[in-house]
Amino acid sequence: MLRKTRRLFAILMLVAATFLFIDVSDFAHNNLAWIAKIQFLPALFSLSIITLIALVVITLVLGRIYCSVICPMGILQDVFARLGLKAKKNRYSYSKAKTALRWAMVGVCIVVFLFGANALVALVAPYSSFGRIAQNLFAPLYGIISNYLADYAEAHNSYAISQTDVWIRSLPTFVVASITFVVVAVLAWRNGRTYCNTICPVGTILGTLSKFSVLAPIIDKEKCISCRKCERNCKASCIDIKGNKEIDHSRCVACFNCTGICPKGAISYTFRKKRNVATESIVNKQETSERRTFLTMIGMTAASVASAQKDKLVDGGLTVIKEKVAPHRETPIVPPGAESLRNFSAHCTACQLCVAQCPNGVLRPSTDLLHLMQPTMSYERGYCRPECNRCSQVCPAGAIKPISKEDKSSTRIGHAVWVKELCVVLTDDVSCGNCARHCPAGAIQMVEIENEQGKKVFVPAVNEERCIGCGACENLCPSRPLSAIYVEGHENHSIK
Repeated sequence: MLRKTRRLFAILMLVAATFLFIDVSDFAHNNLAWIAKIQFLPALFSLSIITLIALVVITLVLGRIYCSVICPMGILQDVFARLGLKAKKNRYSYSKAKTALRWAMVGVCIVVFLFGANALVALVAPYSSFGRIAQNLFAPLYGIISNYLADYAEAHNSYAISQTDVWIRSLPTFVVASITFVVVAVLAWRNGRTYCNTICPVGTILGTLSKFSVLAPIIDKEKCISCRKCERNCKASCIDIKGNKEIDHSRCVACFNCTGICPKGAISYTFRKKRNVATESIVNKQETSERRTFLTMIGMTAASVASAQKDKLVDGGLTVIKEKVAPHRETPIVPPGAESLRNFSAHCTACQLCVAQCPNGVLRPSTDLLHLMQPTMSYERGYCRPECNRCSQVCPAGAIKPISKEDKSSTRIGHAVWVKELCVVLTDDVSCGNCARHCPAGAIQMVEIENEQGKKVFVPAVNEERCIGCGACENLCPSRPLSAIYVEGHENHSIK
């Protein structure tokens, strides 16, 4: 019953977490955003004390149930492990804990975090890794299927399903997500929870706490007949029957496979019993050493505390329209609510949730090495509409703080820059005014000047004090491939 209940909740969590990334409707935004906020690293980066305390208490009482019920990356591994089980049963075996490797990974994550290279932490963070997989691999597949159904419905005079754009927001991030997916899938298919018990920093931290949990799977040595069925079906490889008939609770993810498969009922999920006196001193020494290492790492953390698709577009089916190309920006643009580039970089876990939920196609993963995979704003496909604040509502890590629509419309995240040499008014001798006409802040006015032929024409003049950097001017500028007016980001946001 325990195993079936855990599986049911795990499946529901995996489906809901995936839907949060692949669907941009109000339903996902309004009802499922909490899933991101109960993940361990986002809660740590946002200093969500209540969430962290709740996760610690759950672990101290129930063991690493977080890894098997709450963490979508852990549940995804269980799916692949299940497929591997069908291919070859009883394939696992006990292996010694890779304690040095596990804590080395935690140490590396803390060091790179102290130096502000959060993108490197995001490479091994479980929730961030799952987010990249869902947004880069699952979401396009969902979009293709949705578009196929929309075409089918339209052919039968139904418009209940709308078309959606399917495009790669960042080629490097897509490659990283693909490699992560393949590696995790192969490891889980062959050896179960290898990722969780080697390089996952969350698994290491919660594993240390779970050694002191109130409830845990316990082996009754008098009932055990050493058949090793539990060991061969333990995807965490933490049951040692041949040795001391013990379970390494720092690696046990409370999947309850062992309790359900034991033919003699020798394993039960119950209150811990007293240890054997002969092994008590050895275990105490080990736990004291690991506890000291764990507290040191936590102390260091607390001291520190955070290519587009090439399809051609045509005008009326006749003239090929060149796609817009992102301009070179001296300072990246980050969303309203981020407050500053530094605050955003320090807290962002690169989980891609804001990218997946952005309805305007503005957010996409950065290709800059220092901020690799962390979202940045660009306006080739749309602009940041003043009435939309979805990214601030779904960010679980505090990188984009909640901001009202009223405050957003007055927050300056950048300013527009006019490039005289690209403006169609001067290059093509036509009248335009698109940028001024569509500026929601009224920051652009058309002023009269003389062109090279001495003819009076109207060109844009930007009032930087009124400009909020929404990118409407850049997106709607008819100049191709580079816009004649673009937005330069601000390192620190301000209120106009």
